[in-house]
Amino acid sequence: MKFLDLAKVYIRSGAGGAGCISFRREKYIEYGGPDGGDGGKGGDVVVEAVEGLNTLIDFRYQQHFFAGNGQAGMGSQRTGKDGDDKVLRVPVGTEIIDEDEETVIADLTEVGQRIIIAKGGNGGWGNLRFKTATNQAPRRANPGQEAIERTIWLRLKLIADVGLLGMPNAGKSTFLAATSNARPKVADYPFTTLIPNLGVVGIDDVEFVVADIPGLIAGASEGRGLGDTFLGHVERCAVLLHLIDGTSGDPAGDLTTIINELEAYGGALAEKPRITVLNKIDTLDDEERAFLTEEIAAVADGPVMQMSGVSREGIPDVLRALREKIDEDRLRHRKEAAEEQDDAPWQP
Repeated sequence: MKFLDLAKVYIRSGAGGAGCISFRREKYIEYGGPDGGDGGKGGDVVVEAVEGLNTLIDFRYQQHFFAGNGQAGMGSQRTGKDGDDKVLRVPVGTEIIDEDEETVIADLTEVGQRIIIAKGGNGGWGNLRFKTATNQAPRRANPGQEAIERTIWLRLKLIADVGLLGMPNAGKSTFLAATSNARPKVADYPFTTLIPNLGVVGIDDVEFVVADIPGLIAGASEGRGLGDTFLGHVERCAVLLHLIDGTSGDPAGDLTTIINELEAYGGALAEKPRITVLNKIDTLDDEERAFLTEEIAAVADGPVMQMSGVSREGIPDVLRALREKIDEDRLRHRKEAAEEQDDAPWQP
């Protein structure tokens, strides 16, 4: 499996270099005095979000990352060289979590975001720093600060505008393949999709990103099937697209199952805007479509759209509805950002 969304890594910053005890001893210079230099600073361990990555697979083969130690100070007032930083390059959308697997240290949601998660130790002072009028030949120097060693977790949550929800074989991958250049595996057996897939979908000259995750079944929150492991990848989405298989025999029951699993997962996922769609209508006649739509609407407590990923019937209407929800979410975020800026204290 080339997709990896959770990794445990061990990091250590660089220790500071020790200060130097040295005295200037040159011919014809009677009072040389102390000239011991400071030690160099240890390197930091930095995590940076970069473009071009969509998995944490690199951290499966390397879990230990150590920054360089600072060089010790030297005579002739020479400062030791600073240690090299260690940079961990991760995909955009990566959360950095403490060893307790609960405390979020940082959430890197934009390209170029960087955070120092283990600061290098400062270098120790050489004996030149301790020279005073009453102590002109100090034989004292400081050791460098020790390194910081810790264990962290990296958890990837894909950045997408739309998240696909549904039971196994609800037609999520078929929808993604029909509307984007993504080519997820499509087959007629449950759990064809084993890892999340991303696709760029366009409608009316506007593009947005859709995330397809493995299907949920009753008891997913307790680990049944593939569990709810991949639900984290739709937490950041502006809207959820819930596809219901019109040929399943109990579409309303399928809808209830997914809603229950979202509520069991917790967080704000169950409260996100959701568009409910009756899928695979190419296999249903007009009477069946009307009956199932009415039955699902009673459970969904809202309108239900119709679509077929195979015949592409109803797809443009669904994409336009998604685009409308995405625009509303972006407008809300812009308003919140503007309000925060207005509330910020004035600075010259």
